[in-house]
Amino acid sequence: MIAAEWLKLRSVSSTHYAIGAAALVVVLGAVWSFYVGTLADARGSIRAAAPEEGFLPLVQISLAVVGVLTVTAEYGTGTIRASLTAVPRRRALLAAKATVVAAATTLPALAVIFITYAVSHLIAGDRAVGYNAGSFGDDLPLLLGSVLSVTVLALVGLGLGVVTRSTAAAVGSVVGLLFVLPGIAPYLPQPWNVRVGAWMLPNLVPQIAGERISTRLDGLLPPAAAVAVLAGYALVALAAAFLVFERRDA
Repeated sequence: MIAAEWLKLRSVSSTHYAIGAAALVVVLGAVWSFYVGTLADARGSIRAAAPEEGFLPLVQISLAVVGVLTVTAEYGTGTIRASLTAVPRRRALLAAKATVVAAATTLPALAVIFITYAVSHLIAGDRAVGYNAGSFGDDLPLLLGSVLSVTVLALVGLGLGVVTRSTAAAVGSVVGLLFVLPGIAPYLPQPWNVRVGAWMLPNLVPQIAGERISTRLDGLLPPAAAVAVLAGYALVALAAAFLVFERRDA
């Protein structure tokens, strides 16, 4: 069943484009590193954002599309009926899709984020550019948290794809979770702006690494709690998907 889902996902051309868009971050990270390295040569030292962190939303959105397409591509072509005929156990079918999505997005995310990190540090060398001040061990929790966030968003995309049956609606919902809601949270009355903001998707990765959410705000959640909240996004989306998928006609 998993092999069949993997074959179906590979047959969708948009899957390759989405993974290619995520891989583009390696190139963008190299360009950014050359640019900040030039600035550091001219100024002596600067504090620049790490490229694997600054371009993380591109990886998240690109691979979230893979999760969405895993199910909406079948709804769009009508092949979901054939899938349900071959595998009438709907929970098993959706579990297989979730397994494939997790594998198909975690491995590219792991490669892209760690290669971007390695290339950017190689280009920066001994220049004082800010993001190369710590050791690899210091940066590892943030890197692993970034990979986890990509996997979670892909599973959220899968869940939303099942619920909405629409690629545009599911991708738009992921964009809302990643950009719109976190942008609204700061405008809530205090202290709810801080409390709600700490639970927003973009703010969970820094808290997993025990870092500040922003220059003005410390993380409110301990790392273990931030991991649990991040995983909770995927669990809620998949729970909704299982409920809808089991009760609704194809």
